[in-house]
Amino acid sequence: MKINLVTGACGFVGRNMVKRLYNTTTDHIFMVDDLSIGIHPKEWFTNYHPSNYNGLEVLDPDKRVYFWKGDLRELLFNFRENPRYIQDTYKLDFDKFSDVFHFAAIVGGRMKIDGDPIQVGLDLSIDAELFYWAVRNMPDRLLYPSSSAAYPVDLQTEDTALALKEEYIDFDSLRIGVPDMTYGWSKLTGEFLAKIAAKHYGLKVVCIRPFSGYGEDQDLSYPVPALAARAAAKEDPFVVWGTGKQARDFIHIDDIIDFIFVLMDNVQDGSGWNIGSGKLTSFLEIIDLFSKFAGYKPTIKPLTDKPMGVHSRYADMTKVFSTFDWRPKISLEEGMYRVYKAQLDKLNQNK
Repeated sequence: MKINLVTGACGFVGRNMVKRLYNTTTDHIFMVDDLSIGIHPKEWFTNYHPSNYNGLEVLDPDKRVYFWKGDLRELLFNFRENPRYIQDTYKLDFDKFSDVFHFAAIVGGRMKIDGDPIQVGLDLSIDAELFYWAVRNMPDRLLYPSSSAAYPVDLQTEDTALALKEEYIDFDSLRIGVPDMTYGWSKLTGEFLAKIAAKHYGLKVVCIRPFSGYGEDQDLSYPVPALAARAAAKEDPFVVWGTGKQARDFIHIDDIIDFIFVLMDNVQDGSGWNIGSGKLTSFLEIIDLFSKFAGYKPTIKPLTDKPMGVHSRYADMTKVFSTFDWRPKISLEEGMYRVYKAQLDKLNQNK
């Protein structure tokens, strides 16, 4: 059988990938998540009818989706002892994983990135173990999600804001710059491992650099759903971290998932590719949009003592558009309305 591995499968991007694979393919899916950040599938997997298969939780009646709860590194340590650990332990009949979608990471909003950088730095160990396993077991393809945080922060200030091109990270010419905190360093290192895995071991791998991904089921530690929730509650004054003039490149999760498959079908050399809209939008503009949906005009209350990240971060999408003739399908207004509606529905359900 064809079976794909999704690590960090219960986090924001991971669960959206699981749902996409389940709804659009007949593949089997092996999910790994320790639920330290992620949400248990019973809360979001719409065809959740759990059963037990040789000690492994199966989520669906067709027995296509398996859930292994635990730290990915523990599973990878088991693989060191026995490369066929899953097949032997749970009696699953497959040769090797087909596609690997590696979303396992210690990540969160700005509070986590700035507030606990050493914990976030553990992503280095997660990625190192994953690539060590991958080059010895050679899945068909591997997706490594990097981040726009890997780009040099000196290109993202109020005075030097640039549309970030893929070439601004160039390991061959030693042009890498200083990325954004330990999260940026870990993703930059992950990209370097991907290049080595492709060049020295022949692993088919590609890296994606998402900018500010958002969606209806993202948790409130991220700015977009947090702002939507405040608008749904008609908060006034309306609190925003920093001045609100910080700007990002917002891209809906559905477009991110779409582009992941475009990349995996076309790129195998470990290179990194942007995924964003190519447009810069400030948080004040997002608040204006949410306020319009809510039908009111609040007073803005900046909290300049809160973490705010770089001033400006957005993608140059020229290379992507010209290479793949691909564009995001979901407009900013449509995507933000979806998020606002989701938060409004939650608010009404809790009344």
